[in-house]
Amino acid sequence: MTRPRTTRLRRPLLAGTTIVAALAVTAGLVAAASEPAKAATKPRLSLIAATTSLTLTSWKEDPGVHLDLGTYLTAEGTPLELKVTRKSYKDPVTITQTVYEGGTAKAKKLPGGTVKDFSGLPGFVRITVTDKAGKKVLSRAEDFCPNNASGRVRPDAPATSKYPESCPTNPFTLGSVWGVEKGWAANTYGGSYSEPVQLGAGTYTAKVEIAKKYRDLFGIADKPATVKLTVEERSFEDEPMSQSAAAGEHAGHGAAHDAPTAHAGHGPGHAPTPAQAAAPVTSGAGPTYNVGHGPLTAAPPALPWALKKEQAVRSTRVGDASGQTDGSRRAPALRPLSKRPAGKPSVPDVPKPDLRSLPAYGIVVSDGEQDVPGKDYLAFSANVWNAGPAQLVVDGFRSPGKTKMDAYQYFYDAEGKQVGYTPTGTMEWDPRPGHMHWHFTDFASYRLLKADKKEAVRSGKEAFCLANTDAIDYTVKNANWHPYNTDLATACGEENSISVREVLDVGSGDTYSQDLPGQSFDITGVPNGTYYIQVLANPEKRLKETDLDNNSALRKIVLGGKPGKRTVTVPPHDLVNAG
Repeated sequence: MTRPRTTRLRRPLLAGTTIVAALAVTAGLVAAASEPAKAATKPRLSLIAATTSLTLTSWKEDPGVHLDLGTYLTAEGTPLELKVTRKSYKDPVTITQTVYEGGTAKAKKLPGGTVKDFSGLPGFVRITVTDKAGKKVLSRAEDFCPNNASGRVRPDAPATSKYPESCPTNPFTLGSVWGVEKGWAANTYGGSYSEPVQLGAGTYTAKVEIAKKYRDLFGIADKPATVKLTVEERSFEDEPMSQSAAAGEHAGHGAAHDAPTAHAGHGPGHAPTPAQAAAPVTSGAGPTYNVGHGPLTAAPPALPWALKKEQAVRSTRVGDASGQTDGSRRAPALRPLSKRPAGKPSVPDVPKPDLRSLPAYGIVVSDGEQDVPGKDYLAFSANVWNAGPAQLVVDGFRSPGKTKMDAYQYFYDAEGKQVGYTPTGTMEWDPRPGHMHWHFTDFASYRLLKADKKEAVRSGKEAFCLANTDAIDYTVKNANWHPYNTDLATACGEENSISVREVLDVGSGDTYSQDLPGQSFDITGVPNGTYYIQVLANPEKRLKETDLDNNSALRKIVLGGKPGKRTVTVPPHDLVNAG
């Protein structure tokens, strides 16, 4: 499926699809509590610079430099660990720090207002740039997401960082964990969230210092880092490399918290077995990085559309051999399935997933891909996430020559051993460009409800390729801070696949942004007034869950305007003002 493409670098895979792996990387207070009794009450944090001098390039065709100056926050003694949560969307975001008393991990609440969202510590560092005459030419504050695990600073440091790889930006995030592992360094640069600055060719001195409120809060010494900076101007035309390669060099460092991407197209194969997924990915030259993405933000109003022409939409039939799943159809009725897995289907008494929906956001009105005169579509982004305590694991099995797969939900005990499975529907191949993978049917449903909560319009989209696109709440029990499939690089299969595994991990959700087919309602004939967009997980209750009563989320909207020029007003959802 095609979603907005903004890439970031993924870290080596540290955990797979088994519950055991999820428990292993959950860490948090449990792992931190294993610190010896002699551990310091707080981590010893320092600001360091990797180099004393640096050259940055400003391209003539795209002027400006990214102030990635190679400055890092390091932690020693104990990790810097922060938990950021909100009880509900009516409550402000709060933050606690994990500290140690006699080797026991405890939560220390930090002052109210320290953070306002889940994207990082605001105004953590200040960068001041002076020219060779000593004149100040730039002063700016940078936010800091600790979750970028840039590297170890000593050889005996832990081999891996247990903390997540990015800070979430989904407006409806509920809980996050941030951390700098002991003996590790986290880049203080804001990545792609940091705008480039205009500096002419010449020499400068850049001073980076941590804001006083954070020095006081975390006990960090007042020792700014200084870097001699040379800015050179170059042109793509003068380079032997291609323009696109030069632009890539200009893009600055690939911080783990770079701008999020969306569900991207992906390569062959399906998700690995639990044993495969648990193994780190390496090559002879060191870790292999996959182009992935972090949590999605609300898509801007002017996105390209992938909606079908109205006549094409109406011509798509339920059960059509083409397997298209484009908002015009609904998941087929459950039918007897081929008993593909060995043994008898059963639903054992073990932990199960808990699917929950987030309120819709990124809500806009469009006339569709073909700019159909007089047609109005209400488009939106939606997310269904797994609150645990167990993963959602769905496998599809294909009989030779068949156009659909039979889908089964799998269950695991506390040791990660597979102990049961049950039929749960079908998977269909979506052949459209940008999709080209298998969709699991009947995962979620979208409905436009009237002010009295009665249904006005229903989207037919109920088929999805599952991926852990967003960290919704990494503070829930068994949350996996390193979910396997965050970028669809290996999931959802090829047209010639014989089987497919799709997984939604604990704490993570799958966002479908408002530029995708099925992420809209045809509101051409819908009267103006107040409505609610309903995102409903597991609408037919075919998936086995811990709780089936929390699957629905509503977002209030107000429709206005005239046919062909409809408008939508999106009031805040409690304290969350994300249209």
